[in-house]
Amino acid sequence: MDLICYVHPSWKPRIRPAEATRQWMTDTPESFAYRCLPLNIANAHGWELLSPCAFDATWSGGTTTADISIRIAGGAKVSHPPVSIFGQGILTFNIEGLFRTPPGWNLWVGGSPNHLKDGIGALTGVVETDWAPYTFTMNWRFTRPGHAVHFDEGEPICFFFPVQRSYLDQVAPQIVPMEANAELVEQFQMWSRSRDEFQKKVSRQPPAAPAERWQKHYYQGADMRGQAAAGHQTKMKLAAFESRATARGTPPLVVAPSPPIAASAAPSAAPTRAPTSDGSTSIALRKRDWLLHHVESRRDLSPEAVHIERRIGLSSQEFLDKYYALNRPVILAGEMQEWPALTLWTPDYLRRAVGSRAVEFQGGRNKNERFEMQKDLHRTSAPFEEFMDLITAKGGNDAYITAYNCERNRDALAVLNKDVLPLDKFLSGEGAFPNGMMWIGPAGTVTSLHHDLTDNFIAQVVGRKRFKIVPAADVGKLYNHKHVFSEVPNLEDPALDRAKYPLLDQIRVYDVTIMPGEILYMPLAWWHQVHAIDFSVTITYTNFRWPNDSYKDYPAD
Repeated sequence: MDLICYVHPSWKPRIRPAEATRQWMTDTPESFAYRCLPLNIANAHGWELLSPCAFDATWSGGTTTADISIRIAGGAKVSHPPVSIFGQGILTFNIEGLFRTPPGWNLWVGGSPNHLKDGIGALTGVVETDWAPYTFTMNWRFTRPGHAVHFDEGEPICFFFPVQRSYLDQVAPQIVPMEANAELVEQFQMWSRSRDEFQKKVSRQPPAAPAERWQKHYYQGADMRGQAAAGHQTKMKLAAFESRATARGTPPLVVAPSPPIAASAAPSAAPTRAPTSDGSTSIALRKRDWLLHHVESRRDLSPEAVHIERRIGLSSQEFLDKYYALNRPVILAGEMQEWPALTLWTPDYLRRAVGSRAVEFQGGRNKNERFEMQKDLHRTSAPFEEFMDLITAKGGNDAYITAYNCERNRDALAVLNKDVLPLDKFLSGEGAFPNGMMWIGPAGTVTSLHHDLTDNFIAQVVGRKRFKIVPAADVGKLYNHKHVFSEVPNLEDPALDRAKYPLLDQIRVYDVTIMPGEILYMPLAWWHQVHAIDFSVTITYTNFRWPNDSYKDYPAD
């Protein structure tokens, strides 16, 4: 059946197949919550709409619309921010999409199942989407006055799936004694005895392997005689929303993220370059900056060009034609959906898989503001188990396995390669690191503002990462003082002296959060800084099927 999302030219909804993972499930000992198959299926039983921005909202406890205050993080400009329009402690999201289902089918709309949020709860509705020419709103109701509720950009705000209208009216509920079904009674009794015996055995001799600590009859879809259930399902594989218009060469409809923070306010005049150390201003540099500024500002004329798009099902050729060859970033969704790593790589799984093998990581970074430029000073080694204990005990930026450590970690982390599938459409499978370069760290790790000397695929496997991205053409405004780094390591530093760095006010900044299962293509020389929102595992790749050796003739400082 078709499920269509019609969009107005100004709408940019962010929609994805719902994920089975939940942070609280991941955080249970040995992530045992994922053993509950009904939870996993419910979590992924539909599609999610994601918040277009990060924000905080607080309810005073009153009944009027003025009793809810909403603060958009960073002053981001979004076309439809969350609002208070109903009163009664209700926070409202206007949905940028008019959904259509086949005749007789409704849309169940609510919050993501088993996604808990302190101080606020999602309201649920069933919408007749087979005829209504209207959009709907997604509403959440506060449960605690005076409690600030935070939503991240890219956090699910709405969950939906089709349901057939009137079928519940035709259901004939009955209560029947179990004895009326002799086969069912026998199987139930076998299961009950088996469960009791298993629990006693586990109590007497606790299994060493976590997989042996629970019975798997339901998970495996087998009855007590070992017969497999027809149609048993252990994983949802929902299709992502595709843009029909994309095939005709028009912009994708549902995959563009929020616009760059400063793009709409980009100046029409070329920037004035800061003087060089001898007090002069190089005419060659001024001409370069003039050209780059005006070439980049042309993109402001096109709603398609001014966004970093989210694309699904890109072919190799379209990726080459529209992004790689044009040096434009893009976010790819759906390319990693079959990776076992997406569900397996919990902290406990990684700890067990790699074990006591020695790994190198960047340690003691909190003591050095220039930890990126002086990364050789921070090379530290430890058994992987100890590294995981260190980063799971507390968050922050002090310890982090990065791509800089990949050569020394190649053998230790090779046991994880089996959980990752090749990206043959885009990568060659050859080169120095055909399996990519691993990044593992806690929530709060930071990568300072910089650009790379190669094109990069940034594949997000676990957790979320927030990127601040600046076009390569804005290099003249970024105070590039050594190698690939800026004098300004953090564009969001509240203590940043903007009077000292006036050109920063003229840069275009794309604020993008990458979710697990998404790949960010970062083109050559595009500037970016990164903040891990959660415990995070990322793999970066540079072995593209096309030339990627610009680093060879990069001018030395």
